[in-house]
Amino acid sequence: MTATDPALTSLAQGWFALSRLHDRIESRLEQALQAGHDLSVREYSLLAVLSRQHGGVGGHLRMAQVADAVVLSQSATTRLVSRLEDRELLTRYLCDTDRRGIYTDVTPAGLELLEAARPTHDSALCEALQEAAKDPELTDLAQAVSSPSATAPARK
Repeated sequence: MTATDPALTSLAQGWFALSRLHDRIESRLEQALQAGHDLSVREYSLLAVLSRQHGGVGGHLRMAQVADAVVLSQSATTRLVSRLEDRELLTRYLCDTDRRGIYTDVTPAGLELLEAARPTHDSALCEALQEAAKDPELTDLAQAVSSPSATAPARK
């Protein structure tokens, strides 16, 4: 394949469109969450990921797993967790079975803020997708993300 191969050109155009859609959505979410709840998109995402933890086997995430879940480096995740811990929205604690492991949990205040911010997040997401659907280059992607099958859990 060469740089001018139609398949590569199409692939690059698709990637560019996906990147534009992501940037539009993230910008809309950032504005809405900051204005309404003093939360960044990353902070909201971290609270959402951690709120799904539970007691028992496999119910906790180590910091490396948290970093993967919110798509940040480990150092950026540590800084993010520290900011939310300073706001008393998260707590950190050592793993009972492996003292090298550090877990993070959402505090009741963090859960309360997450629940208050969820409608803002969801509304801004819907608005961003509706707006993007008006752009001919993003219509198909916006519709794919918006379709119920795109968000339904995979069946086994």
